[in-house]
Amino acid sequence: VVWDVSYYDKLQNTVGGGKPKMNWHFTNTAKAWPSSTLGAAPADAAAQSDLIDLLQDKKTEIYKKIVTEVAEARPGVLSLMDEVLARPDIAKAICSAATKAGFDQVVNSVVGLDRRGRFDVVMAGDDVPRKKPDPIIYQMASEQMGVAPENCVVIEDSLVGLRAAKGAGMKCIITYTASTKDEDFYAEGADAVIEDLSNVDLDRIFKPLMEGSGDPFAAFKEPPRVAR
Repeated sequence: VVWDVSYYDKLQNTVGGGKPKMNWHFTNTAKAWPSSTLGAAPADAAAQSDLIDLLQDKKTEIYKKIVTEVAEARPGVLSLMDEVLARPDIAKAICSAATKAGFDQVVNSVVGLDRRGRFDVVMAGDDVPRKKPDPIIYQMASEQMGVAPENCVVIEDSLVGLRAAKGAGMKCIITYTASTKDEDFYAEGADAVIEDLSNVDLDRIFKPLMEGSGDPFAAFKEPPRVAR
């Protein structure tokens, strides 16, 4: 199984979670299932699931090593986390489509155990029955925090995450990546699109919301791109 960068860009804006990406690949792109150390190509759903579990375990093993050695937070992420963690009046959650093992490695290595322990809700893809773009992870987080969806602000980086947030009835700020920068997030309902969080703080996010602004993120969001 070989996924180059451009193909993975397509996958991450189509399917949430590693295992669903693999299933989508074999079903829709390859249109065939490969043989493996388990034996011949899987012929039924149970055998296909076993193969995906095997691939996911190997991918997670490699991923965890990479994270430990080179991963770092994107600009502004940790400072915004520290700001929100210092505010007892704001509920906070981390909601990821990643499997638990990979998710734990990233959060523990990049965010740190101290920060993680102060979030009200921390959920990975294994904690919900359906992964993004299904909105259930955000719906469950909203319920657990006791905060109505319309009062929640989600920060995402992909179309899959955006669709999950908007499906849950929440506002969503997109911080695009090199892989997602060309997506038309505003067409999908994004409330703001920015390169990163380096020029954003809690007051710029929440003060206009609390004042009832019709366009609360106007002060920092990028304008829609003109199609060429």
